[in-house]
Amino acid sequence: MSKLVPCMWFNGDAEEAAKFYTSLVPNSEITHVQRNVSDGPSGKTGSVLVVEFTVAGQPLVALNGGMKMEYTHAISLMIHCDDQAQVDSVWSAFLAHGGKAEQCGWLRDRWGVAWQVVPKVMFEFLSSPDKAAAARAMQAMMKMVKLDAEVLRRAFEGKSAA
Repeated sequence: MSKLVPCMWFNGDAEEAAKFYTSLVPNSEITHVQRNVSDGPSGKTGSVLVVEFTVAGQPLVALNGGMKMEYTHAISLMIHCDDQAQVDSVWSAFLAHGGKAEQCGWLRDRWGVAWQVVPKVMFEFLSSPDKAAAARAMQAMMKMVKLDAEVLRRAFEGKSAA
């Protein structure tokens, strides 16, 4: 059966990126490292060409493409966090390794890849049949940088932020 596997482009540090990404959440590991079989734009013979890995069970590929390419917000990777402690841990890890916080749970890692770090409860709130509660949660999220599950919950429930 066919499988869709996102491939991320790096300039010589695909293995370093994969090692960092696999350190973020459980069920993450490097599954294969393919080395260059000859000299080429992506490196010398024996250097890392492709790293296959999983993050939270999602297969990904990191490719040393031979030049720097810029990432845009047109595609991002989203980590569904089990709780606020995991949001805080993942968020802090990105920032400690050169990431830059953005808005609404988004950040950029040191390679420029856009990530969304989102507590799973956010999806419950937004899909609620109570549209007014869902809208309150969305409005609260729009004011945040790092998402805070408890503040989102209070907004969803119509309680003050105090």
